[in-house]
Amino acid sequence: MNKNTIIGLVLIFAIMIGYTWWSAPSEEELAARQHTRDSIIAAQAIEQQQQLERQSQRPLQADTLPVASSAPAEMAVRDSSAVINRFGVFAASAAGTQQDFIIETDLLRLTLSNKGGRISQVELKDYKTFDGKPLLLFVPDSSMFDIGFYADNRVINTSHFYFEPEWSDVRFTGKNNLQITGNDSLRFAMRLYAGASDSVTHTDKYIEFIYSVRSDRYMVGFDVNFVNMDQVLPVNTKDLNVNWYARLLRQEKSLSTEKMNTSIHYRHSDGEVDYLSERKDDDEKIQTRVKWISFKQQFFASTLIADEYFINTDLEKRGEPEKEPRYLETMTANLSLPFNPAMDKQVGMQFYFGPLKYNILRKYKLDLERQIPLGWSFFLMQWINRFAVLPVFNFLEGFNLNYGIIILILTVLLKIVLFPIAYKTYMSSAKMRVLKPEIDEINAKYPKKEDAMKKQQAVMTLYKKAGANPMSGCIPMLLQFPILLAMFRFFPASIELRQESFLWATDLSSYDSILDLPFNIPFYGDHVSLFTLLMTISTIVYTKLNNDMMSTGNQMPGMKMMMYLMPIMFLGFFNSYSSGLSYYYLLANLMTFAQMFLIRSFVNEEKLHAQIQENKKKPVKKSNFQKRLEEMAKNQGKR
Repeated sequence: MNKNTIIGLVLIFAIMIGYTWWSAPSEEELAARQHTRDSIIAAQAIEQQQQLERQSQRPLQADTLPVASSAPAEMAVRDSSAVINRFGVFAASAAGTQQDFIIETDLLRLTLSNKGGRISQVELKDYKTFDGKPLLLFVPDSSMFDIGFYADNRVINTSHFYFEPEWSDVRFTGKNNLQITGNDSLRFAMRLYAGASDSVTHTDKYIEFIYSVRSDRYMVGFDVNFVNMDQVLPVNTKDLNVNWYARLLRQEKSLSTEKMNTSIHYRHSDGEVDYLSERKDDDEKIQTRVKWISFKQQFFASTLIADEYFINTDLEKRGEPEKEPRYLETMTANLSLPFNPAMDKQVGMQFYFGPLKYNILRKYKLDLERQIPLGWSFFLMQWINRFAVLPVFNFLEGFNLNYGIIILILTVLLKIVLFPIAYKTYMSSAKMRVLKPEIDEINAKYPKKEDAMKKQQAVMTLYKKAGANPMSGCIPMLLQFPILLAMFRFFPASIELRQESFLWATDLSSYDSILDLPFNIPFYGDHVSLFTLLMTISTIVYTKLNNDMMSTGNQMPGMKMMMYLMPIMFLGFFNSYSSGLSYYYLLANLMTFAQMFLIRSFVNEEKLHAQIQENKKKPVKKSNFQKRLEEMAKNQGKR
């Protein structure tokens, strides 16, 4: 690694550090943001509580005061009239008893509530939380799904009503627990009747939610049927309002890292995928068509997909208090579905409840995989991850190897592929090292500042005669930089590493801790990550060996000090990051040491020096551009 390479890397890291420092909010701004966030959360909690009270209390007034009760008849009639005035033809469904239905597959355990006919809870059976509990994406008391529309000159919201179950599959008729396995599938319906209804007799007018499930898939079909509702819904109806709300539950060990990877993603109908800010509260009003919206966490997602498209999409993401140990973020999506009751009898949607695993999401051909941060904004990064790292990683998984061993093999393969670049870099450094005595002579010959141009010309002439290029070591490093960034994106986003242990690390997707501190160190944390510590030490050792090999002497002492300080500065950042990433960088450093000593054992610098001296004797071939410059200089001299 020559001086120009070091300068380039230092500038890159300096820009990254400088931008991070410059964009960091002040303490006053942080306090103001926290105050605003707390106020919003408090207001949302009050509003949500009031909404739940309205949804639960108003319908129950008719239920708790039936005509046949001991209450005065005129009060029962008055309350029944109020319910009818509010809900119209759906008044009979405004009262009922809460009942849950469980649909269980090999992958999912869905809880459907007859109140609203919605999916109120989702459990992913193949995964657990960081503390070994069942992994729930959301739960009934902190989520809501509602479809709103006009009917009988009233605003109707399905979350207010009690649906009736309809068992399409005779195998499960009358059962509350429906279980399938293997390649099996089922359909289960919930109906909201319009008009008087009881457990024996129903009208022929109803809205039906049909859930279609396959045991081997995370995708859940969700169709909304309108049966004989053309006389109930206004003819001028143009859309249905879909309202989805959820407080996402914490799943991972590092709460701060999980929050930084939690947001709302959505895909426009033209295929572009976008998302709300991951680091702050955010909202977005989208006037264009949207194919899907997703409440995305670090490794899992709850996604609502339209068969056609959504319109007038309003999205909102609000953070939970910093000390909140259970929840990550509060997500709200208000959508509209185009709907014409005279023509449309069914509206189709789908839910995806599952892991953010590239191979699974890719099969649906909906661009759902773009929620995985593989470096989509930089084509080289995503190509490296999609077409090189992921295939090799998945291939090695088939051998049932420990993931620490898989990372080791992956690192070896990458180093083999990059060996020509490493060799080129070393040879460039060797040439610069051999030429250093002559460069020192030139520096001694032109010690004055006014002779800086002459000194530079003499140095460049020496390089040209010797066949050395000071930039030849920098270009290979730049070629490796996209791979470095690709690995930086891949390991923290790889669900394959989640809760996979290796040596002392219990979860390669999160930090490894060999010592939990009773206090928090600013810019470092409250624990000691051994992989990060070893990576930092190996980087410092590599810097020392590289500087010794370059024989830079006392030149640029400030630059040398910066090269030693950078690994220590990044120690705090990587301390709470993926231990798999720190482990990979540690392996990469160790293998770089091995490559350096291997190449050095085969390169005879005395022969290299002799070859350079022979090159200096050969006439230097001038380029056409250089010839034209010299002719121009001569012509100007004659004038």
